[in-house]
Amino acid sequence: MAEKNYYDILGVKKDASDADIKKRYRKLVRQYHPDVSDHPDADNKIAEINNAYETIRDKDKRAEYDAMLDNPFAGQAGAGGFGGQSAGGGQGGQGGFRWEDIKDQFGDGEAFGDGGFRFDDIFSAFGRGARGSEGAHSQGGFDQFGGGFSSQDHKGQDQHAEITVDLSSVYSGDDYNIKLNVPVRQPNGSVDYDNKTLKIKIPKGITDGKQIRLTGQGAAGMGNGANGDLFLKVKIRHADNIRIEGADVYQTVNIAPWEAALGDKIEVSTPVGTLGVTIPKNSKSGSNLRLKGKGIPAKQAGNLYLTLNIVNPDSNSEATIQAYEQLKQAFSDINIDR
Repeated sequence: MAEKNYYDILGVKKDASDADIKKRYRKLVRQYHPDVSDHPDADNKIAEINNAYETIRDKDKRAEYDAMLDNPFAGQAGAGGFGGQSAGGGQGGQGGFRWEDIKDQFGDGEAFGDGGFRFDDIFSAFGRGARGSEGAHSQGGFDQFGGGFSSQDHKGQDQHAEITVDLSSVYSGDDYNIKLNVPVRQPNGSVDYDNKTLKIKIPKGITDGKQIRLTGQGAAGMGNGANGDLFLKVKIRHADNIRIEGADVYQTVNIAPWEAALGDKIEVSTPVGTLGVTIPKNSKSGSNLRLKGKGIPAKQAGNLYLTLNIVNPDSNSEATIQAYEQLKQAFSDINIDR
């Protein structure tokens, strides 16, 4: 048996109730779903979680799996896709040998018969995906001990890429066209690449770093296996005076000294459109004006923060110099802490 079983994967005890298992499963799906998770291996993680849940949520499958855990060499062939080595050392139940069981018997890298095959050579030739995870059958492996290899269908590998979108598209939702070289498996087993233009829907409110999943647009499958999926990580393009933190948007806004001192109402071009904004009296550079709910319209809308930046007029002209001199005289009795 592999060290990590289905109960470990879900983070529940072996005697956990159906309700507790379901509750834990839902929590893990919310945490690791590739569409919302930043986990670097979210797609494989969620597949592992789903595989575990599909077995122990079913009363009969769970009973068989528990029996296999109690006696891993009893030849149990679980309906949920798990199976162990038979007690007689022959063919491992309905599912055949697991790679880990065979490897444990003969050692990693030990010669396999006079032909000199090593397990690492076999894994390299037929893809490491057949080197089963916990409790998995040896797909594409031995039909029987000493026999050849059976041809199996395998889903293609998932692919990951990055797409850059405008901030305005995130506020409204938008369509983007991207060009891809999509791998296509030919009848003879070779892989060709087909140039394809895909129309991508950018969901309204998606935040920086989240992923868009395109089903079937990954690497070609083996045999009749489905293609893998393509995961596009979203990168938001924005102006230099803007920064983004989650769903919150920070925008630097330049104001004149008299607007800061006296207060004023100004119009500001923002990602959500042109807004009328009131500058409070005695505002200081670096202070933020919060516009609630005007950030990225995610499930929980962010806020838009206008960071005030006081800009002094250019003092190169004679008129500006005179104005500064008058201002200096008018405030000659003001002491400034330095």
